[in-house]
Amino acid sequence: MTDRATKSAAGLLRAVRAGALGTLLPDGYPCVTLVSVAAADRGNPLFLLSRLALHTRNLALSPKASLLLRDERPPASGEDILTTARLTLIGTVLRSDAPADRTAFLDAHPEAADYAAFTDFAVYAMEIDRAHLVAGFGRIVEIGGEELHAALR
Repeated sequence: MTDRATKSAAGLLRAVRAGALGTLLPDGYPCVTLVSVAAADRGNPLFLLSRLALHTRNLALSPKASLLLRDERPPASGEDILTTARLTLIGTVLRSDAPADRTAFLDAHPEAADYAAFTDFAVYAMEIDRAHLVAGFGRIVEIGGEELHAALR
């Protein structure tokens, strides 16, 4: 199931538009916030973040983060949401000044163009270390970052 799961994870990463970004507060507690997500050409998740936001201030202190993505299609009638596909990415989030990353984010989220021009906003990219895919009930797979990147190419 690993190859199929890796392709499923890559497809989910490319399809989602929002996710739950987990960062670390200065006192070490986790903090999770909802963020817009796009995929870079190389597959890394991209974010447009304001330096005023709590998650951005947390990333400045520790770039270690996780990102929870889920299939955005509503569950079928009567289906438990916990049986739908979800992917947790674990890695490092750093500011990206690559023009291609900015273009990829704004192509995915044209509604963000107005505030993307504000000086406190910048694009950030997550370098994926590893992933945890729950593809449905009892279908759980750990995926290495290199394996996931290969599937994203």
